[in-house]
Amino acid sequence: MTTALPAAPPTPPADRGPALVARGITRTYGTGAGAVTALDAVDLEIARGAFTAIMGPSGSGKSTLLHVLAGLDVVDQGSIRLDGTEITGLADDDLTVLRRERIGFVFQSFNLLPMLSAEQNIVLPLELAGARVDRAWLDTLTAAFGIADRLTHLPSQLSGGQVQRVAIARALVTSPAVVFADEPTGNLDSLTTEEVLDFLRLSVDEFGQTVVMVTHEREAAERADRIITLADGRIAADEDLRDLRGRR
Repeated sequence: MTTALPAAPPTPPADRGPALVARGITRTYGTGAGAVTALDAVDLEIARGAFTAIMGPSGSGKSTLLHVLAGLDVVDQGSIRLDGTEITGLADDDLTVLRRERIGFVFQSFNLLPMLSAEQNIVLPLELAGARVDRAWLDTLTAAFGIADRLTHLPSQLSGGQVQRVAIARALVTSPAVVFADEPTGNLDSLTTEEVLDFLRLSVDEFGQTVVMVTHEREAAERADRIITLADGRIAADEDLRDLRGRR
């Protein structure tokens, strides 16, 4: 049995609460004298329909924070609720389903399958979930990202910016609760970096998507609504940029 997704993601009701809530999350690697605490009792809420950037120096815990919020790693202590579901303690199969249906990912290395066309890469999450492709929503995404005329091309036939746009469209095609972007501009030139950030911004402003992006670049982070800075596994700063720019 297949299910159809909407032609555009619906605006979530205000009473659904934050997209993500983390309470007291701690993650330690190693034991004894060599133990490293990557996250130290972190409390965090991520609003729906907002663009949040996570920054920090190497070893600050920013990548670990993204991984545990997305269910790619586990915490030693604490609680994480994603879209109202407690993910800490979920069985592997249930966690796989949650990631497939309610989380989108944009990776630094794109992670497109080289033998599939752009369109096949975009709709792959739907096929894995047994969901029918909604052509109207797919057409909306590919038109917004300027790749409607490249859908039959293989990744090797696309520019770096086009590949990343395909990756972003793939992350959005299931209308997930949260899109996690892990250093999405780390391997790109300045022009393509701006394009990718424009499309992440568009996904929030036009489609109401919730985006959480890890980056080491302050300029990239300033395209977000909020910047969370980590240091030594704790939140060292939390900046709301919307008031500064008069953003919605």
